[in-house]
Amino acid sequence: MSSTAKPAPTMGETAYGQIAGLLTSGRVAPGERLSLRDLAERLGTSTMPIRAAVGRLAEYGALEVSPNRAVRVPVMSAGRFSELADLRQQMEGLAAERAALAATAEDIDAIEPIATAFAEMVVGPDPDGGRAVALNRDLHFAIYAAARMPLLQSMIERLWLLAGPVLNLDMRADPRRLANTPAPRFHASALAALRRRDGASARAAISGDIADAASFILARGVLKED
Repeated sequence: MSSTAKPAPTMGETAYGQIAGLLTSGRVAPGERLSLRDLAERLGTSTMPIRAAVGRLAEYGALEVSPNRAVRVPVMSAGRFSELADLRQQMEGLAAERAALAATAEDIDAIEPIATAFAEMVVGPDPDGGRAVALNRDLHFAIYAAARMPLLQSMIERLWLLAGPVLNLDMRADPRRLANTPAPRFHASALAALRRRDGASARAAISGDIADAASFILARGVLKED
């Protein structure tokens, strides 16, 4: 009898997933330099799969590799970031809209505690910007997974490879920003829309969340000029 089990991921695939996770969760910032050796030690592997993963991410524009093999997170221009935010609103809005139609009770049960954890953390006495970025990522992708559109989700993941580090400039910018961010309101609206199977409202909530963060980052003037 044939087995349908997926083969175990290779070391290169595992390394790619781990480094991609650092980018999408905002644990590295624009302009930050990365050492292949440090990454290997941090992720518990050799430099060979790290080098292959970095090369793949560089092809996507998520990392830059200089001729001397130094690796850094790209510094994004304001114009490129505006384009990225527009694309995210369209594609992630679509994913949220479809999720409202396809989400199961189990999907919603998985999304709700992430939204609660984010909301409680940002109003707590010691909000953690890094944790906020990671929870925000987890919430968005839990919603997109509920859409059951793997091709769309993979395209969104590519956008988040670029967007994740820049979100450091939002949720890690200032404790007051984190305490006053409207993100929990957008998250709650998206979750309520999923429960009602209201695709238009789910799209509006996710699009609004992305637009608000983008507006804040652009208004700070911390991105380089085009």
